[in-house]
Amino acid sequence: MQQYVARGVHGQTVEVLAQRILTGQLPEGSTLDIGALQTEFDVSLTVLREALRVLAAKGMVDARPKRGTFVRPRGDWSLLDPDVLRWQFSRQARPGLFADLHEVRSIVEPGAAGLAAERATGEDLAALDAALGAMAAAGVDAGAAVDADLAFHRALLAATHNELLQRMEVLIETGLAERDRMVHGHGPGDPVPAHRAVVDAIRAHDSMAAADAMGRLLEKAIEDVAALEAAADEDR
Repeated sequence: MQQYVARGVHGQTVEVLAQRILTGQLPEGSTLDIGALQTEFDVSLTVLREALRVLAAKGMVDARPKRGTFVRPRGDWSLLDPDVLRWQFSRQARPGLFADLHEVRSIVEPGAAGLAAERATGEDLAALDAALGAMAAAGVDAGAAVDADLAFHRALLAATHNELLQRMEVLIETGLAERDRMVHGHGPGDPVPAHRAVVDAIRAHDSMAAADAMGRLLEKAIEDVAALEAAADEDR
């Protein structure tokens, strides 16, 4: 699925409108005042229409004769679209989104680790080892740590040799990237041992141990987020 790249005035218009819809500032069913938006954003009608086409392609808005352009019900939105996911996670547009992500990961990734233990090739193991090496080398560099973590989970899904599971990277990576940026910016501790335990079990072709190790890794991930959220609540 191709990701929309926000550039210039057009990109900014898409981003602002998306955030207003996701946060409810433009509620479901509401009709957009095109003239007012054009004046507010100081853009041409062509730019505004192009921005709305991007959102329409993601199921967020629609246009009908006599009704105009309106926000579609949330049930119609392409929630697994990479941009819609990114927009939601980037500003936590919906409470509980990280909890939903954790539930999905808890269902998918332990099973994926078990399959990887049965199917991983030497090339798959090399990719996992490379991700571990990058993770160890990242140190306190939050950006490098995020990239290494994403590479690890991408390699894990690839090692299942299941095309449908590999497509889950769109959901897992988008949410995981936002979660990692938040957590790694506050010193989550050394992530290598927990990830290495998963790789060791995969290398040993031990499906149950791989699934268990991934389960423990995910438990630590949710603990890290919960700790940060609790600290943020105390500061308010």
